[in-house]
Amino acid sequence: MNGVPVTEEQISAWAPEVQAGYDSDALKRRGRGRPGRGVKPAQVVALRLTADELAALDARAAREHKSRSELIREAIAAYAV
Repeated sequence: MNGVPVTEEQISAWAPEVQAGYDSDALKRRGRGRPGRGVKPAQVVALRLTADELAALDARAAREHKSRSELIREAIAAYAV
């Protein structure tokens, strides 16, 4: 598991849970994909940036501990006001 061999002790600890069975409805409730950003589905928009623009964006994202997408959305929100 994650590159580490599973031990017999781990298997023995997991066995009762497996034998008891799983609630399939609970397993299906788990979210899939990225979380939504609102009520309606978001649209993906392609954007072309030069290497310099991308480097500047990544540098700022690192300084602010944000993702590229977060910075782009914030910039659009500020500009569109």
